[in-house]
Amino acid sequence: MEEKVVKGYKVFKPDWTCRPEGKIFQYEVGKTYEENVKPKVYNCGFHFCEKAVDCFNFCKFNPKNKVAEVLALGEIDSDGTKSCTNKIQILREIPWSELLEIVNTGRRGNSGNRNSGYRNSGDYNSGYRNSGNRNSGYRNSGNYNSGDHNSGNRNSGYRNSGDYNSGYRNSGYRNSGYRNSGNYNSGNYNSGNYNSSNYNIGYYNSGDYNGGNYNSGYYNSGDYNSGNYNSGDCNSGYYNKCNFSNGCFNTVGGKRIYMFNKLSEWTFFDWLKSEACKLLDKVKPNIAFIEFRNMTDEEKALHPEAETTGGYLKTQNDNQNYIDWWYKLNDEQKAVITALPNFDKDIFKEITGIDVDKD
Repeated sequence: MEEKVVKGYKVFKPDWTCRPEGKIFQYEVGKTYEENVKPKVYNCGFHFCEKAVDCFNFCKFNPKNKVAEVLALGEIDSDGTKSCTNKIQILREIPWSELLEIVNTGRRGNSGNRNSGYRNSGDYNSGYRNSGNRNSGYRNSGNYNSGDHNSGNRNSGYRNSGDYNSGYRNSGYRNSGYRNSGNYNSGNYNSGNYNSSNYNIGYYNSGDYNGGNYNSGYYNSGDYNSGNYNSGDCNSGYYNKCNFSNGCFNTVGGKRIYMFNKLSEWTFFDWLKSEACKLLDKVKPNIAFIEFRNMTDEEKALHPEAETTGGYLKTQNDNQNYIDWWYKLNDEQKAVITALPNFDKDIFKEITGIDVDKD
């Protein structure tokens, strides 16, 4: 315990009151206050901080509050950050414009500029302890974050290391869900990309708990399943260990499929291994990520999630791709297509835009 004159800073409520140890003190600038106590930090005495920035370890950084420069004139007890005395003088009120300069410039260990928060080393921050720029949240090392603890950019959520995330603890990009390590996820706990549901480790899943890819069902470890609990691929039924089943609990798949609106002798496996399938697989639809700012009102209505994901994936079915592909085929390859079971040139044109009779 020592007795000396120490300059410091103290935060008050908007009405210049303070409530230490359950008592209410009414303060006034220019006056001196004294108590017949032995000061003890966090116990009794008039509390203050020798550094203005330390005050906000104990008080909210609220511009409605009053902050004053004070002198400790009596005995002093301190823990290195917070101090208290039994005699204090309220020297002057510190305007918030001056306070912001004190707590956010190199004078007090901070190196940023134009910050309205405190302990920022970046610029234009309104939050606290940011090392990036233009953050309104807390403890961000990236830029333009309105959330907290982000190391990426333009995040409105918390603890993101990627960019454009509105959810929490994402390490990818443009995620609106939680704990995603992939990209463009609107669900939760996804490690793949473009998932809209939850707990997927594959890609492009809209269902939940899928370990495979392109599943709209749930709990599938295979790919392209619209049903649930399938370990095979392309099943619309449940609990199948085969492929292309629309039933349940099957280990053998492969029913005859319709082609050109008629039942054919082919199974889906026949189609997949056919030369026609291989040729048509070379035609890829145009897929593009359309940013929210470039979306039409109709697109925004159809994709309400785009506001948080920053846009949506648009598949542009351009028949010109098929037409260009067709005219690059030789006569033998064209004959492979027209030899498909039940081939119907009118249906083929309706779907692809290709007129097989046109030179």
